[in-house]
Amino acid sequence: MRLTGHQLSELTMNFSRSRVIAYGGFSTVYLGTAFPGSVHPVAIKTVDCGTGACMSSIFNQELQILQRVQHDRIVGVLGYSDEGGVGALVLPYVPNGTLWENLSSSVLPWKNRVGIAYQLAEALEYLHEKCDPHIVHGDVKSSNVLLDSQFNCKLCDFGSAKTGFSSDLVMSRSRKMIGSPGYTDPHYLRTGIATKKSDMYSFGVVLLELITGLEAISSLKSSRVWEDESGVAKMVDPRLAGGEYELEEAMAVASIAASCLADSPTSRPSATDVLKILRNRVPAVGFLFSMGKGT
Repeated sequence: MRLTGHQLSELTMNFSRSRVIAYGGFSTVYLGTAFPGSVHPVAIKTVDCGTGACMSSIFNQELQILQRVQHDRIVGVLGYSDEGGVGALVLPYVPNGTLWENLSSSVLPWKNRVGIAYQLAEALEYLHEKCDPHIVHGDVKSSNVLLDSQFNCKLCDFGSAKTGFSSDLVMSRSRKMIGSPGYTDPHYLRTGIATKKSDMYSFGVVLLELITGLEAISSLKSSRVWEDESGVAKMVDPRLAGGEYELEEAMAVASIAASCLADSPTSRPSATDVLKILRNRVPAVGFLFSMGKGT
């Protein structure tokens, strides 16, 4: 659904600062009033495209991808506007904020953490294997994972996505490389070649955050001490002490993280591989299937 600038102003109360709920590198997100035909609030992500061809291209690519994807673990698009040099996406409002906000400000239970890991892997499997053409997200990180009222995962922000290719490789030399410090695949930084395994590297970083509660740029990732099973217990978020998690499950998730962070992209697992390992080695994800939230 294409909206006019006037309709966007109504949804955002004339783009009031009081309605701003998030800022991104190139965007501002507003909490909007109910979308026409709905009683639920929406989120409006605006991008100032101006006259810059690059920003306009990024906005159009994100819009085209969101119009094509349809998955429970990915934030969909309800409408858009491209009037007056401002690109805007109207998205469902996801009330529980980002994964990182939840990890850094509250005690997210272990069951929810591994459930989110599983659902994020489902989203990546869909993008990597079930979309035609396949899609590389390009900016997987905990602040791009939204949580709904039941703490289900919703992957968002496709401004860095790569699509329209027939192989696993996408060259990115033609435009400025995009990524987030601490999450970006070193192989991509060296070569400018984005692959599905670049997303899996970033996924591995998110797994470490889920285990430890520490942000991606911490020294923990570079030290790689978490690869030693004997040290995993010391790495687990101390807020989970007191029987809130099973050490064997934490070891399994740490092992997946280690494989995702392998130096060679070909040594990293696929999202499908990760889902199989989580089902087989992390019983805590079983609650997803009993509630119809996992596949």
